Parts: sequence; C-alpha cells; structure tokens
Amino acid sequence: MSYVIGYHLVYIDAVLLTIRMALVNIIVFYMIFYLLLPKIFSGNKTRIIILLVFLFPLSIFVWMAVTYFISLFYNALGLEITFGELKGVIKMSAQQSFLEAVSLKRMLSQTIIIISLLSPFCFAKILVEIAKLYHNKFQIEREKMALEIQNIQIEKDFLKAQLNPHFLFNTLNNLYGLTVRKDNLAPELILNLSDIMSYTLYESNTDIVRLEKELDFITNYIALEKMRYAEETDIQVHIEGQTAGLFVAPLLTFTFIENAFKYGLKSKNAFIKLDIKIENNTFWFSLENDSEEVAGDSRFGGIGVENARKRLELLYPNQYELEIIRRENSFKVDLKIVLRK
Repeated sequence: MSYVIGYHLVYIDAVLLTIRMALVNIIVFYMIFYLLLPKIFSGNKTRIIILLVFLFPLSIFVWMAVTYFISLFYNALGLEITFGELKGVIKMSAQQSFLEAVSLKRMLSQTIIIISLLSPFCFAKILVEIAKLYHNKFQIEREKMALEIQNIQIEKDFLKAQLNPHFLFNTLNNLYGLTVRKDNLAPELILNLSDIMSYTLYESNTDIVRLEKELDFITNYIALEKMRYAEETDIQVHIEGQTAGLFVAPLLTFTFIENAFKYGLKSKNAFIKLDIKIENNTFWFSLENDSEEVAGDSRFGGIGVENARKRLELLYPNQYELEIIRRENSFKVDLKIVLRK
C-alpha cells in the first residue's frame, strides 16, 4: 500500500518490490539475531563491544548487497516496474556494478531507510526477549517460593514432632501423680492433653486455622505447663478480643511460648506474662519472661525462632511486625499480624 499510494505503482509492481524488501529484511534480521549476536555475546566484554561496533555497517552492507542480487534476479526474469515514479528501477539497479551498489555514499544514504525499516522488527524482538526474561525470572521466583514454603512446611511438621517427646513426658508424669493422689484435676488434664494432641497432629495440617482453635491450643498448653510449678508461680495469661471469622497460620507463636517455659521461671523473680489482643482484624501478641543473663548466650535466637521468622515472612509479607528484645533479666517478644478472614 505504501508503494501504491506513495509512488503510484500498480498492485503487481508494488507486490514485486514488497517481496524484495521482505526478503532483504528477513535475511538481515535473522542473520543479526540468530547467527551473529549469539556468537558476539559468547566472548569477553572487549570483544563484544568491538564486534557490536562493526555489526551495524555489516548489516547495512548485507542489506544493500542482497537488494542488488535480488534486482539482478528480477532483471534476469524480465520483471520490471512499468508505471509510477519508480518506473525502470529494477533495470537501473541491475545495470550497476556490485561496487557501485554497495559504495560508501550509497550505504550512508540508505542508513536512515534501513533503520526505519528494521526498527519495528528489532523492537518487537527485544520486547519478546524481555518478556521471556521476566517470565523465566518470575518462574524461578515462584519455584523458589514454592521450595521455601515446602521447607517451612517440613520445619513446621518437625516442630509438631518436637512437641510430643519432652512435653508429653512431663505431662504424663503430672497425670500419673494426679491419678495416684486421685486428684479431681486428672480428667481435666487428660482432656487438655487430648485437645493439644488432636490440634497438633490433625487440625494444624492446613495452611490456616480458625483463630479461636489456635487460642484454645495456647490456653491448653499453658494450663498443662503450669501444673509443673507451684500455684504461687507468677504465670499470667490475658486474652481478649473477638475471634469470629478470623484465621491464622497454626503454631506461629508456639516456639516463643515453649521457650518462655524452657528458659524462664528459673530466676529469683520468676515470671511469665502473656497478653493476646485481637482488635480490628489484627493479632497482638506480647510475651515476656524472666531470664538469667549468660555471657554469649544465643539460645533465644535459635532455629525455632528463625523458623518462626521465615514462616511469618512467607505467610504474612508486609503484614506482620516482630520485635524480640533481650533485656538484662528478661526476654520479651512482641508480634503483630494482620489476620485473614
């Protein structure tokens, strides 16, 4: 249509020139992107720069040479432009010598035309390659994320497995003592233990659980742990707020609570204080316990805490705040999570 409208050619002549132009563009384009560029970028930086400098004039040379040889071919077949402003252009092109066809002056005059013709193809190719690059990048990120989530799931399962041995041993010892004394607390202990085991083994296998179930687990766990200590031991638990319709990832806070009982309640001013508040779809968790200062002690930053951080980052990106404070005689964890509905 450009030849017909711009140069007043008949359609058959316009098709001849269009075919010539298309063949030239195809040869130059595929030579650059599939033959030369892969070889150019296989070397060092200096070699790449030098070869790229020579690539453009080489492309122009090939473009003009191919145009010349196609004109020779057309002329040999007796094809010619018989009407319009380009009348006789094929014969004139074929009558040139090869050196005249690819002379420096003609190469310079054709540079702008070549750039304008090849730019859309080059730009499209660049867009395709960029799209492939980003697709591969996002694919790698998705695979990496899936692997991290899988690893975290394994760590969570391992955490649940860790819950059973020492905790179960202590609880059964307490249960044995209550049974021997025929204490009325024995049935309640058994019920709490049953709820905890059911939650850790079955209900927490999903990505999220109802918040009230998670809070029940925390309450039951602390109730069983308190049985190991005297009644006057300072263990305070305060939970407030509405949980209806809210969900949370299971066992996110278990590591902190377990560490509080594992490392706390050993000093002269032994205490554990747990405050949980649910407000505006936000879960506020504050846990503080006494601790004995030990030089170089890194117990509170162990694998369990790191796993908790990773789970929070994967499950609640930009939706949580975690602060762990190691004071002289205490250890405090503050956690805020924007909950899901």
